[in-house]
Amino acid sequence: MDTPRAKPATIADVAARAGVSVPTVSRVLTGAAKVSAGKREAVEAAIAALDFRPSAAARVLASRKSQVIAVIAGDTSQYGYAETIRGIEEVARAEDYTVMITVVESTDEAEIDRAIAATLGQPLAGVCVLKFDPPGVAALHRIPSSLPLVALSGVREPGLRQAVLDEARGAEELTDHLLDLGHATVHHVRVPPSRREDGRTTGWRRALKRRGAVIPPLSDATWDPRSGIEIGRRLAEDPTVTAVFCGNDEIAMGVIRGIVTAGRRVPDDISVAGFDDHPLAALWSPPLTTVDQDFAGLGRRGLQLLLNEIAGETGRRFSSERPSLVVRESTAPPPPDAAVRRIG
Repeated sequence: MDTPRAKPATIADVAARAGVSVPTVSRVLTGAAKVSAGKREAVEAAIAALDFRPSAAARVLASRKSQVIAVIAGDTSQYGYAETIRGIEEVARAEDYTVMITVVESTDEAEIDRAIAATLGQPLAGVCVLKFDPPGVAALHRIPSSLPLVALSGVREPGLRQAVLDEARGAEELTDHLLDLGHATVHHVRVPPSRREDGRTTGWRRALKRRGAVIPPLSDATWDPRSGIEIGRRLAEDPTVTAVFCGNDEIAMGVIRGIVTAGRRVPDDISVAGFDDHPLAALWSPPLTTVDQDFAGLGRRGLQLLLNEIAGETGRRFSSERPSLVVRESTAPPPPDAAVRRIG
């Protein structure tokens, strides 16, 4: 027969054991006011004897200091969003904070206002905004300036406390890799940007300009990987297309599916690269060349910047990390007849 689990000690139990009042215990826990050495020692001994652990709610009531971090995001199901939130939560747990998540699904002002109002209705220590898409950007500018705030994204925005992944540099390196293989140019399948143009597209464009290559028209995908299938079929119909850079790995998987169903081969006929290094990228057929973005690290770096602001530190406001190129089997030199096709 299982032994009934003892109820956790309460602040009243600590006060009774130490022979002091509940407010005295609260003052010892929060440091809100001076307590005599004798009473402090008695309270600390009672806490140790009872293995007392104050709840987060009790700490807020006692100290008037919230331990809740709000995360505002346009999505939580996409790989990059989920990994960033995981990084935020790791640091939050270590620092004894609770994370609440608010999803803003569109840029509709009424919807954003409702979401922000519901979030700000909670006692918050600070806010993390995932600025990966238009809803995130719109929500960012609705947060009161009095509340500690950090933005997390792939493009720096002046004036904000922000952690970024330098996706423009990563995209530029990836495009250079494809050009170095001998491809005359690189087509780009873009995921929905957070503004007019995101860093992935900027880096692609910058590399092509620097190398004097033709800049092909953009192909726009949605966040649904299946949207890449039709784009892949269309690109496969153009005999001059030999290299494609996709805005993320899931879209690249859809594009490969479309190319293959159209009767072309990857990478023999067309090289395809993704972005983000999704866990399935190495398992795909062929394994995807991509750019590894440490989204969990982005979350950890971002929350640390926010905690610094909450603590009143006025130092570092910006953290940037450059993603790294991962070369796998989905990219190769163009087929031998590619130059003939371009001339023809």
